[in-house]
Amino acid sequence: MSDGVQQKLRVAILFDNFGPYHIARLAAAAQTVDVIAIEVAARSYEYAWEPAETEAFRRVTLFPAGVSEERSNREMAQAVIAALDGARPQVLAVPGWSDRAGLVALGWARRNKVPAIVMSASNLIDRRRHFVTEFVKRRIVSLFSAGIVGGTLGADYLSALGMPRDRIASGYDVVDNDHFEQGSKAALADPVLRAGLGLPERYFLCSARFVKKKNLPGLIDAYAQYRAGVGASAWSLVVIGDGPLRPELEERISALGLDRHVLLPGFIQYGDLPKYYGLASAFILPSAIEQWGLVVNEAMASGLPVIVSARCGCAPDLIVEGANGFKVDPADRAMLASRMASIATGETAQSMGVESRAIIARWTPQLFADELRRLAEIAYSRPRRRGSVLGTFFVSLWPTVGRAISRR
Repeated sequence: MSDGVQQKLRVAILFDNFGPYHIARLAAAAQTVDVIAIEVAARSYEYAWEPAETEAFRRVTLFPAGVSEERSNREMAQAVIAALDGARPQVLAVPGWSDRAGLVALGWARRNKVPAIVMSASNLIDRRRHFVTEFVKRRIVSLFSAGIVGGTLGADYLSALGMPRDRIASGYDVVDNDHFEQGSKAALADPVLRAGLGLPERYFLCSARFVKKKNLPGLIDAYAQYRAGVGASAWSLVVIGDGPLRPELEERISALGLDRHVLLPGFIQYGDLPKYYGLASAFILPSAIEQWGLVVNEAMASGLPVIVSARCGCAPDLIVEGANGFKVDPADRAMLASRMASIATGETAQSMGVESRAIIARWTPQLFADELRRLAEIAYSRPRRRGSVLGTFFVSLWPTVGRAISRR
């Protein structure tokens, strides 16, 4: 790797679509390794991010028009292989074990004897598991040389799938803390911003896609219980985001008589998010299923107390019960209502917010960059050459295998 001068390892990192979170991680990683960032498509069905420009790293977009789901298996395979042939990385990092492009890339790595790192947000409790799909995952995981995960639950799961503990690092699920800390402070210092955005003086904030797993109907019901118990002094609720459940949520809000107290401002672009965090009083993520919950990182970096579902992957690592917030059972609406009342009527919200910032301080893109470099060096110098023969076979069936295990 060196002739008297330390050379950066050349690492290709693949993602489906570069949102702000990916950009922050990739920019930090480019300071520690020689990054070739491969973006499958310029747009995403899942998130309405504005395209982000950056010169912090080398970037290759395989399909500048459209989304990855619109591309055939053949188009996908040809584009990924061509990009990797051109980049010739020494180490490859791919998201998960079911992504179409990721499995193509893993197959390329095996054929070219390039060690691969899995970047996984999955954990043991994010959904029900099935023996057959877990069997397939274990064989695919055996083909990777190392793995970077969100935190404790992710490490436990990757270990259960056969990755040695000394080849697993935490730090995958991080955000640009400075963006949210500085932006939230600027929002609080702006005397006219709250009125301009039409936001109430005190409110709980939730940021989520309007899909079933986020448990937003449960949040609305819990908020109704909280408000009924507290009365006129109750804080408002602001839920930012959008998605297919919006009509159902609007109907529920009206049926409960909460139209003046629950606001749905819609999808908020990344640059404006700190304003909503900065003007909020506390944050809630009530998800029934959540691999991690990056919005919790954002809220904590913004100095907010947090109420987080115990089903969120971030809960064991980021929530210190009673210190910076509370963990709740997402199915227990009375418990959520009670925790809302505890924060809103107590005198500890400000100190909890301070504690949130202290806890999240180490969970930064720099953590991702440092751990990725460390794992890349391990993978390059001590690759796991033996991977399961069945794993290689399953990767060769990537369109079918990817669809099957992504549902489990």
